Amino acid sequence: MTLQKALRKVPEITAVFWLIKLLTTAMGESTSDFLVQVINPYIAVALGSIGLLGALILQFSVRRYVPWIYWLCVVMVAIFGTMAADALHIQLGISYVSLTIGFVSTLVFVFAAWYVSEKTLSIHSIASRRRETFYWAAVMATFALGTAAGDMTAYSLHLGYFMSIVLFAILIVAIALVHWKLHINSIFAFWLAYILTRPLGASIADWLGKSQHIGGLGFGDSTVSVILAILIFISVTFSTFNPREVKRENPITVTET
Repeated sequence: MTLQKALRKVPEITAVFWLIKLLTTAMGESTSDFLVQVINPYIAVALGSIGLLGALILQFSVRRYVPWIYWLCVVMVAIFGTMAADALHIQLGISYVSLTIGFVSTLVFVFAAWYVSEKTLSIHSIASRRRETFYWAAVMATFALGTAAGDMTAYSLHLGYFMSIVLFAILIVAIALVHWKLHINSIFAFWLAYILTRPLGASIADWLGKSQHIGGLGFGDSTVSVILAILIFISVTFSTFNPREVKRENPITVTET
């Protein structure tokens, strides 16, 4: 094993980061729902898995944070995570409550393995292949969990799309306030907020895209997906050319194994 300088592979945690994260979660929901409507669900899942695999290979092949590659990977995780959670519910009949519990267990397992291996869950030290693998495993688990949780509140708990938006927005604000006032662990606060932005974004996409007779505004999943894709493109372009949004060389040394 050798110690070496490395470039970080994830973006700075700024307001732009949270904006793009929310946009990608919403786009993942609307795009997944649109695809399974226009093509066979099994084919849609297969295409989603191929897209995700290609994006991950591209992300792991670069040596530093590249905004468009990183966010392409997040978008594909969002689309595939939505498809996976929906397929388990629709095709296999697993309830949203059971899916939520199952994905919580999966995420806890990923975090536990990550911490045992690396002694940290901080995203500020994603500078080795192993840490990056744990990072993306956690991201995929949070997206699947968020999809199931958002559908659980909207359908199983009968809150509907809009009230689900309100619920998850309140929870995220509460986490921010507790972190600000009580100084809870920043890594813990980050991952809680990261998880909750998924059902928040998905609920927003469903509220905008679904028909009015089931609680949406009726703009259509395809229209919502296109608008979100444009907003993501603008936001990622801004982050690419804004020096404050780009990771610089990692000031720490890491162990590669």
